[in-house]
Amino acid sequence: MEHDWVLYIAAFSTAFAIANVMTPVAKKISLKVGAIDYPKGRGMHSEPMPRMGGIAIFVGFMLTLFLLYRFMEHDKSEQMAGFVVGASIIVALGILDDCFNLKARVKLVVQIIAAVVVVLAGIRIDVVLWPVTTVLQQFSIPITILWIVGVTNAVNLLDGLDGLAAGVSAIAALSLVVLCVLTGDPVAVVLSATLAGSCLGFLPRNFNPAQIFMGDTGSTFLGFTLAVTSIMGVFKGYAFLALVVSMLSLGLPVFDTAFAIVRRSARGESIMSPDRGHLHHILIDKGFSQKQAVMLLYGISTLCGLLAIFIAMKDAKTFVVILLTVFLLSFIVYYFNNKRNDRG
Repeated sequence: MEHDWVLYIAAFSTAFAIANVMTPVAKKISLKVGAIDYPKGRGMHSEPMPRMGGIAIFVGFMLTLFLLYRFMEHDKSEQMAGFVVGASIIVALGILDDCFNLKARVKLVVQIIAAVVVVLAGIRIDVVLWPVTTVLQQFSIPITILWIVGVTNAVNLLDGLDGLAAGVSAIAALSLVVLCVLTGDPVAVVLSATLAGSCLGFLPRNFNPAQIFMGDTGSTFLGFTLAVTSIMGVFKGYAFLALVVSMLSLGLPVFDTAFAIVRRSARGESIMSPDRGHLHHILIDKGFSQKQAVMLLYGISTLCGLLAIFIAMKDAKTFVVILLTVFLLSFIVYYFNNKRNDRG
């Protein structure tokens, strides 16, 4: 299938520009409606911060799709409509949460409704694992809803340091761009490129020291969009490797959330209860600065994305080399960290 690279570049660039211009506007809106993040025990900032910057990401994304829709393939118009409605529900929920701090159960119910809208529009995981596909196929809808809601909340939980969620989401979206190019799904490529542009357009004012937070308005929208795009582009193309490739492309938020669920369950706590056990908290507690921790996590996210791409390309040699490099670097970091602790 031929790809319209001009369209992909236009999607990225347009979204970047709109999100960048809209970020100061989102800051003014946040201050006007009282969507302020005040310092708290688990937080990393000491000053009140406007927290509805996700409006800029959402406007950059949606306005870009509106401007470029006529140049896109329209064989998935029903799915696109379902996605837009579901994403709008998620953003509306995020705005209310940033203003009024909604209860976790209320948010979960609305997120499930948004996921159901997407599923009813025809976006679902048809192939999960081989050779038990026929057995799992009857669970396609609940598995799809679980994936969408899970990734939505995974990115939300990752939003703990300046620039972390925006940067990691941009890296994940760029990984999906490559993966969707490989599967030959141009609509998914446009969605991924647009999301990457929106994230990077917002990032300059969100990176440490941040001028504005994206809030639930942004983080849940990013997670929702990444989840839906992976279903449209990645799950449709790799059969047996689909789940592995999709999880790796979104590796950092997915695995961090999985560990959080296991950790809280082992303690007998609610899986929704907040704690300081996330990877970014651990790095800060180990003495890393916010910028150092974020850059390290960017590196991990990039590595996960590259692994997903290499697996999708069935480049086994490169995969093994990267894996060995990761183990070596992990050992070096672990060794010197212990040496520093011993001296301390």
